[in-house]
Amino acid sequence: MKTPRSPSPPSSSSSSSSAFPLRKARGLSPFLFTLLAFIVFVVTLYGEDFMCLLGQLDPYSSQDDVVAGNPSPRRKWEVEPAFAVGKKPAGCDYFSGRWVWDETAGPLYEESECPYIQPQLTCQAHGRPDRDYQFWRWQPHGCDLPSFNATLMLESLRGKRMMYVGDSLNRGQYVSMVCLVHRLIPNESAKSMETTGSLTVFTAADYNATIEFYWAPFLLESNSDDAVIHRVSDRIVRRGSINKHGRHWKGADVVVFNTYLWWMTGLKMKILQGSFDDEVKEIVEVSTEDAYRMAMRSMMRWARKNMDPRRTRVFFTSMSPTHAKSEDWGGEPGKNCYNETTPINNATYWGSDSRRSIMQVIGEEFGKSKYPVTFLNITQLSNYRKDAHTSIYKKQWSPLTAEQLANPVSYADCTHWCLPGLQDTWNQLLFAKLFYP
Repeated sequence: MKTPRSPSPPSSSSSSSSAFPLRKARGLSPFLFTLLAFIVFVVTLYGEDFMCLLGQLDPYSSQDDVVAGNPSPRRKWEVEPAFAVGKKPAGCDYFSGRWVWDETAGPLYEESECPYIQPQLTCQAHGRPDRDYQFWRWQPHGCDLPSFNATLMLESLRGKRMMYVGDSLNRGQYVSMVCLVHRLIPNESAKSMETTGSLTVFTAADYNATIEFYWAPFLLESNSDDAVIHRVSDRIVRRGSINKHGRHWKGADVVVFNTYLWWMTGLKMKILQGSFDDEVKEIVEVSTEDAYRMAMRSMMRWARKNMDPRRTRVFFTSMSPTHAKSEDWGGEPGKNCYNETTPINNATYWGSDSRRSIMQVIGEEFGKSKYPVTFLNITQLSNYRKDAHTSIYKKQWSPLTAEQLANPVSYADCTHWCLPGLQDTWNQLLFAKLFYP
C-alpha cells in the first residue's frame, strides 16, 4: 500500500499576502520553519497510520470478521483475497447460529482412522461411553456453512505452506485439519509428520505441501516457549519480541494465529522490558488487557511487514472457552463439564471464564488494522459446547490418586476438546472464510 502524501504547505508569501494584505510579507521564523518541517516529515512517514486512525483505510474485513459488540463499517481490501473461489451469501454471518443434531452428517473422519491425534484428545480410545458430541452440526442463521472439501483444500495448498501458530488449543485445530485431509493421500509413504522443537510439520509429498504447527503460546517470546517443558506459573512475556518466533512463520501462505489461554493468569501480566539474558531483568506489571493489546499490535505489525495480502491469508482464532463452573449454565454447584452430553441451548449464554474485556481489545485493534487479518469468532458457538471437552477421557500426564479417581470432577479437562469434534467445525469455518469470504 502506498503511503499517502501530505500536501505541500503553502508558501509564506502567498499566505501572508492573502491573509494580511496591509502588512509586509515576512519569512517564517526558524522555530516555525523547523516545526512545520517536522510535521511534514512525521505525516509523510506515518501517514498510513494517521489515515487508519481516521478510518480512511480499507482493510479487508466484514461485519463477522469483527468481534460481536464492536462492529466496524463494512470495508473491502483493495485486492481480491487470495484463495477465494466464491462469495458467501449477502447478509450471512457464519458465526451466528445454533447447534443442530444431525445423525446423517456424522463426524468428518473417525478417531481410529487418524493416527495424528494426540492421546490427550482421543476420547473414544480412553473410554468415553457416548459419541453424541460428534453429531452436532453448526447451522448459521439464514445461510448454510459450506461443506468442507478436502480436495479443494489440498489442491489449493499445492506447493504451499499452511501454518497454525499458538498454544495447545491451536494445535488441536491443526491436528483436526490434518485429519480432515490426510485420507486423500492413501499412500502412507507420501505423507509424514515430524516435530522438531517448537515446529511440527505434516508433509503431503504428492502435493509438495505442508501443514504446520508452531508452538508460541503468547506469540511473543516468553518463559513458556519450550514446546515440552512450559508449565510455569510465573509467566513472563518479552515486549517487542515477536521476531524471535516470527522468523519461522515467514513464507507461509495461510497462517492461523491464536493466543488467549496463557494470558489468563490473573488481572496482571509480567512484561520483560529487556532480554531474558540480562543479568538484572527489568520487569513491569500491566493489566492483562494492556498486555494482550501489546501482543495483538505486534502480531498485526508483523503481518503487515512480512506478509503479502495478494498471496497470503492471515487468520486469528478467538478465545476458546472453558466449562469449569456448572453454575454458569444452571448446573449443580461444584460440578463442571464432566458427564455433560448435550450443548447449552441458551442463545445468550456466555461463560464466566470467557473474558469479555479481551474480546473488546480484539475488536478495537482489529477494527483499525492496516493488514487484512480475518477474525474467526469461534467463542460464542464454542461456549454452547460444554459436552465436547475431553473431560476425563484422555491420557493423563501423571498417575491419578485414589481421591481423584473417587471424584472425576477433580481431574476433568474442561479446556481441551475431543477429536473428532468441535474443532473440526472451527476448520469448516476457516475453510468457509478462506474460499468464500
